[in-house]
Amino acid sequence: MKPVARFLDRSTPPHIVTLTLLAGVSALNTSIFLPSLLSMAKWFDTDYAVMQLSVSAYLLTTAILQVLIGPISDRFGRRRVVLTSITLFLIATLGAVLAPTIEIFLAFRMVQAVIAGGIVLSRAIVRDRVPAHQAASMIGYVTMGMALVPMLGPMIGGALAEQFDWRATFLFLLVAGSVLLVLCWRDLGETLNGKCMGFAEQIRTYPELLGSPRFWGYVISAALGSGAFFALLGGGAFVAETVFGLSPWQTGLALGVPALGYAVGNGLSGRWSTRFGINRMALAGTLVSTTGMGLSLALALAGYSSATLFFGLCSLLGVGNGMLLPNTTAGSLSVRPHLAGTASGLGAAIMIGGGAALSALAGWLLTPETGALPLQILMFGTSVLAVVTILLVIRRDANLGHSLR
Repeated sequence: MKPVARFLDRSTPPHIVTLTLLAGVSALNTSIFLPSLLSMAKWFDTDYAVMQLSVSAYLLTTAILQVLIGPISDRFGRRRVVLTSITLFLIATLGAVLAPTIEIFLAFRMVQAVIAGGIVLSRAIVRDRVPAHQAASMIGYVTMGMALVPMLGPMIGGALAEQFDWRATFLFLLVAGSVLLVLCWRDLGETLNGKCMGFAEQIRTYPELLGSPRFWGYVISAALGSGAFFALLGGGAFVAETVFGLSPWQTGLALGVPALGYAVGNGLSGRWSTRFGINRMALAGTLVSTTGMGLSLALALAGYSSATLFFGLCSLLGVGNGMLLPNTTAGSLSVRPHLAGTASGLGAAIMIGGGAALSALAGWLLTPETGALPLQILMFGTSVLAVVTILLVIRRDANLGHSLR
């Protein structure tokens, strides 16, 4: 019988609160400073497109870590990797606060990405300690708690930026990371038992996985669907403040709306995926996103434009992603069940890497003269391509006689 988790006792399994905060701080680091991007660009005396690299370069580094962090923790242990990651994150956060130039800031910002391993490792730690049926439940609780962060993070960051300046958001991250380090030191013991697949061994499995058209179909559909959301991360703050004249706090509130939609989409996915099957649910998600972004673009071209319309319709992008991503993830993991771990890391890396590119593109396209239109075209175009891709998966499954469920 496995020991019951006792809070702040690392001889027992880590408490669910610790794992949720480990994943939550990772998510918080992505979104909390978004309302400050314009003021940071002015402070560093640089263009918004350069400042936006703090989003896209961060996402690119995160994509690489998605592949590496699992095998590294298999080799050196979960506890050591978690504590080292948080320590490096704290050093990088302090460096970002004190950075005198944009180049130094961006360097420290990329190092901050080590905290993104918290999302991967929180799930790995759950799988280490409990049976599969319990793991699904615990991961669900971790994900549910983590889902609040993209909603609250920009609001907190916007309020701090409005009352103080952009450094306040990074000082907040420094405090949050320090609390997390103490918590993990006290509550998180080593959970890894036995030897898992190493990185070199994992690399050798890539040809089998990458040779599967179905794997590529699910992953590309996820990358395109989520790419519209990552583009919003890259350009949303510019649109909110420059195009619609919102304050930093209002910008944070606006950027939290799609995250609320994502939570709704997750709920719909959890309720209906078993009944309708992953392919149909993924298709429904892409159609919801495309409808929302298509309507947003059509209204803008017709001369109807406001912050309420723009960000309100972006909530449908969130709903669509909440339906699409869990189902395409399940599909990519089911292509080669014996390579589920490799598929998870590789699929996440491709998705986030594509998101980094679209996020950077959104930052380069937007100017005060263009308004929000380039971002709306980009989000609509990627959403349409996601529909096409998942339809190709469905067609291939039908031809091969696979069940759509």
